[in-house]
Amino acid sequence: MDGRGVPLGVAVAGAKRNDHLLLQETLDSIPEDCPAPPADGEQGLWLDKGYDFAAVHGQVRRNGYVPHIMPRDAERTLLQKLPGYRARRWPVERTHSWMNRFRRILVRWEKKA
Repeated sequence: MDGRGVPLGVAVAGAKRNDHLLLQETLDSIPEDCPAPPADGEQGLWLDKGYDFAAVHGQVRRNGYVPHIMPRDAERTLLQKLPGYRARRWPVERTHSWMNRFRRILVRWEKKA
């Protein structure tokens, strides 16, 4: 990480709801005071393969982010072919792992959001 912080948005929904359907609600919930992107670059948004739809790519761009949506196989191929290639998928997987460590988030006992 480069030390700027991680803007985090949260959307609450029932089980078995596709993640990409909650994308706009999640992006809208990102706090206003989150760190701004660097002046010389763009703000990236890392998503997993479940978001790999043309509509999602457009939605992410309309919200001012650059989508980084790459299937695991494609990234593995690039890692083998390009020396020094930096994987972009791991922030998504790492964040899921962190959230799974918090049992209160993993198993919701509360009845209201």
